[in-house]
Amino acid sequence: MKEERKMKKNKITALALVSVMACSSLAGCGNTGEAPESATSKNAEKVNIKLFTGKIETIDVMNEIIDDFNKSQDRITVEQEYQKDASNIIKIKFASNEVPDIMTTYEQGFVDEGKYMDLSDQNEWWDRMSPEMKEACTDVNQEKAFRVCTNMTMAGFFYNKSIFNDLGMKEFPAKWDDFEKALEKIKTEKPDVVPWFIFGSEAWHLGHLIEFIPHGYIKSTLGTLDAKKAMLKNDQSKLRFADSNGAMAVFADKMKNLQDKELINKDVLTATNDNCVQDFVSGKTAMFSNGMWAISSILDANPDMENQMGFAPYPAYMPDSSPVVLSAEDSGYSISATTEHKEECIEFLNFLFQPENQKKYCEAAKAPSAFQDVTAEWAPKTIADEVTAALKNAVNIGYTNEKPAGFSGDDAGRLLQNLFAGQYTPDEFAKAYAQAWNDGFDKKSE
Repeated sequence: MKEERKMKKNKITALALVSVMACSSLAGCGNTGEAPESATSKNAEKVNIKLFTGKIETIDVMNEIIDDFNKSQDRITVEQEYQKDASNIIKIKFASNEVPDIMTTYEQGFVDEGKYMDLSDQNEWWDRMSPEMKEACTDVNQEKAFRVCTNMTMAGFFYNKSIFNDLGMKEFPAKWDDFEKALEKIKTEKPDVVPWFIFGSEAWHLGHLIEFIPHGYIKSTLGTLDAKKAMLKNDQSKLRFADSNGAMAVFADKMKNLQDKELINKDVLTATNDNCVQDFVSGKTAMFSNGMWAISSILDANPDMENQMGFAPYPAYMPDSSPVVLSAEDSGYSISATTEHKEECIEFLNFLFQPENQKKYCEAAKAPSAFQDVTAEWAPKTIADEVTAALKNAVNIGYTNEKPAGFSGDDAGRLLQNLFAGQYTPDEFAKAYAQAWNDGFDKKSE
C-alpha cells in the first residue's frame, strides 16, 4: 500500500511512545485481552521496538490497541513514528542505518535488496487469510512473503449523488469523454460547485492518480501478472512511459485539459485534503478521488453524507480500454531483515492480529479485513453497496508495488505538480516520468 496515500487529520505529531507487553502467540492470547508470559519475558532486559508508519488515518486506533497491549506487561516498548512523507523518509533511514524494526512502507526495490525479513513461515497468519490476499502479499520474483497485509481497500471517485440527481445524471460516466462532459455540465449549471476537487499540495494524492489511472490502464490491458513482470523488468516496450501516445502522455494531456477548462479547482497546487473534505461535505465540490480511508473524515464532518455519497470506478481514458477500480491489499507490515528483536516483533504483531483487535482496526480504517475470521462493519451499508457495484462494473487493479525503490509515489506526484504548474507539456511530463522511473532502477543497481 501502499503508504503514499496517507492523509487525513493533521492533528497527529510524529511520535507516539507506548509501553507494550508481547503476546507469545495468537492462540495464547485468547479473548481475555491479556498477554500470557512469553519465553522471552523471563529476561528482564528492556526491549525497544520501533514501528514506522505513514498511515495517519490509523494512528489513533493503533494507539488504542497498543495501549491495551501495554496493560499486560512492562518489558517491551513500542515507539510508533508517523511521517507524512514516509516513502521518502524510509530511504533516509535505510541509508543511515536507522532502520525501524517494523514498518508499513513497502517497496519492491527494498525487497530485491533484502531489506525485509521473510515471513513465509508465519502460518498462524497465513492460515487465517483469504487466498487472494495471501497471493497479493507474495513477491512475484522470489515467491516469498515479506509483508503481511491485514486489510483490503478500494479507491475510485467519491461523488455527491444529490448534485448528480439535480442535473439529471443518473450514472457516473464510464468513458472519459462522457466524464468530461459531466464535469462541463456541473460547471455550467452549478457554477458555484467545483466539478472535481484535487488536493494537489499533497504529493501522495497526485501519485495515486498516476498509480490508479495510467498505471491502471497498463494493468488492465496487460493483466495483473504480466504488468507486474513488465514493471519488475522495466520493459518499456510494454510500459511505453515516454511515448507521445502512451498511457502517461495521454493522461497528462487530459489532466492539463481539465485544468485549462477550469473543471478542477483553481487552487489545485495549494489545496489540502482538509479543504477537499470541507468542500465535499458542504456541497461545494461534486467529486474527488480517494480510497476507503477517506470515508471516516467525510462522515465525521457531515454524517448526512452517508446517504448522499456515491462511489464509482475511474473512467476509461485510452482507446478500447475499460473503467478501473483499485481493489488491493492494505495495512501491510514488514519486519526489518536486520532487527535484533524478531521474536518481540512477531509477538507484537500476533497481538495486533487478534480478531477483536482487527475488528476495531477495520471499523476505524474503513477497510474490510483480509482475515477470514474477522467480521466488521467497515462502512455504512449504503456505501458498502456502492463499492460492491463498482467492483463488479470495472477491472479490479492493485497497487504498483513493483516500482523502483528510487522513485516513490510522492516523487511521481511532484512531477504532476510540475505539470499543473506549467513546467511541463504533456509529452515532457511523460518523458520526465520515464526518466525518473529509469533513474530509480539505476539507483537500485548501484
